Amino acid sequence: MTTTAQPPVVDFPTPIARFAARVRGLVGWRRRGAAALAGALSVLAMAPFHVWPALLVTLPVLVWLIDGKRSTAALTSAPRRWLAMLAHPAARAAGAGWWFGFGYFFAGLFWIGEAFLVEAEVFAVLLPFAVTLMPAGLALFWAAAAAIAVRFWPAGPGRVLSLALGLSAAEWLRGHVLTGFPWNVLGYALTWPLPLMQSAALFGIYGLTLIAVILLATPLVVEADRAPEDRALPLWSRLRLPALTFLLPIATAFLWGTLRLAVADPPAQPEVRVRIVQPSVPQREKWQPDNQGRIFREHIDLSLRSPDGVIDGARGVHMIVWPEAAMPFLPLARPDALDAIRSMLPDGAYLLSGALRLGPMTLDNRNRVYNSLLAFPSGGRTVIAYDKTHLVPFGEYLPLQPVLEAIGLQQLSRLRGGFEPGPRPRPLLRLEGLPPLGPLVCYEAIFPRAIVQGAERPAALVNVTNDGWFGNTTGPRQHLHQARVRAVEEGLPLVRAANNGISALIDGRGRMVGRLGLDVKGTLDAVLPPPLSPPLYGRLGDTLFLLLWLAGAAALRRAMKGGEL
Repeated sequence: MTTTAQPPVVDFPTPIARFAARVRGLVGWRRRGAAALAGALSVLAMAPFHVWPALLVTLPVLVWLIDGKRSTAALTSAPRRWLAMLAHPAARAAGAGWWFGFGYFFAGLFWIGEAFLVEAEVFAVLLPFAVTLMPAGLALFWAAAAAIAVRFWPAGPGRVLSLALGLSAAEWLRGHVLTGFPWNVLGYALTWPLPLMQSAALFGIYGLTLIAVILLATPLVVEADRAPEDRALPLWSRLRLPALTFLLPIATAFLWGTLRLAVADPPAQPEVRVRIVQPSVPQREKWQPDNQGRIFREHIDLSLRSPDGVIDGARGVHMIVWPEAAMPFLPLARPDALDAIRSMLPDGAYLLSGALRLGPMTLDNRNRVYNSLLAFPSGGRTVIAYDKTHLVPFGEYLPLQPVLEAIGLQQLSRLRGGFEPGPRPRPLLRLEGLPPLGPLVCYEAIFPRAIVQGAERPAALVNVTNDGWFGNTTGPRQHLHQARVRAVEEGLPLVRAANNGISALIDGRGRMVGRLGLDVKGTLDAVLPPPLSPPLYGRLGDTLFLLLWLAGAAALRRAMKGGEL
């Protein structure tokens, strides 16, 4: 009996396999440029674009760049020891991660430079440093993630898991180290459209980061790794693993989110009518002494007008909300301003306004100044204050403040000595006739799990901010979206008043009850939605992320030993 020899398998690489091989082979400036470009394009997954399928390409590019290694000969033939170290796989992976991160943060945070143009004659010289040094520093987290990931870099799809573990841990650290800056955390890619945003109620933004990297990087990496004999398989056989690792989870999350949005809200609490005031004052004009009276009167006038511009005296309104630092002076030191506010408010109503306030003098006879949210009651009752606890580095204080001030540097607020942080845990605002409120000033709304700090849970969140520093850029839109995700994570309605926008009232599932667009001057009236029962993330915080991360680490360990994922 004779047997027929099987023809050898001829390797005809697919376009994806060829592209992956080309990326792996990049060296020098082409390698760095490809990493930075892929990182910059990844910003398309964030607000306001929400083109998260871009990560289906850019994250695999990062995997393939980390795959690329110099030969062992390159390590031994390098003329100097430090050159050999630079050729080490961990160093090369760190380089790819840093350039990818730099491109991502540069494209995602360019709008920070707008703040340095508000007083260009003073701060414009610092603009190039601001828009490059901050992305360069944040990219160090991603460099470390890539360097550690390549240490645990199995063959096959397991290396995607290694990268996901490294990046998700790096993003968590970025949100906590040196006061933290969790802006555009990768998990936001899976928070649009609204049904997908509901997953934040389960996993939180860091858990979604781990999931996003796995789901979005796996399909092309698996396809590029496919063995030559598998490339002739039917299309369904080739797409089965990508479907299971991407399409099925995304479809499941979308379906679950759709069902969650269809659930009826809990019984309504006593009706609280809110009026949000958006004055849209140009930032450059705000702190000029000649404009103080006019700006204050504009806030008063808007507060007494309905959204259609009719003067109604704020009848039926229980809570009027002004933006961060709405009054360009110290209102508690101005009896005339206090009288005007009391005259404006209907009986039983409150004005919640961002404002600056003075505290006791320091031991070195320096004024303590707080960036606060003040609650002004109608009548002659006591003003209640919340002092911002999480200050903005270089905006509200300088790290090593005395040293940097001694050499002539100052933060954008130009306040000698910087602002003082308020006490922690963040207290609730308890106002007669209103549910307990969780106050948030400016970017305090971007910090997951730091929204609710005390033993008691608020019934609503109030976020006052001034995004007028950043013009008509992606910055204010990103800020709104991240605050919106906080509402979903905690299941709490969010009242957001921004100087020039975007102001909004958002319910505990992230739905917009109403909004005022960027650079619109006007008011928004709405009834405060009820709070939801605490969702899983609201109860457990980042514990579920930790459990998922440990499970992923165990699966990676198994893959490193030659097991299947």
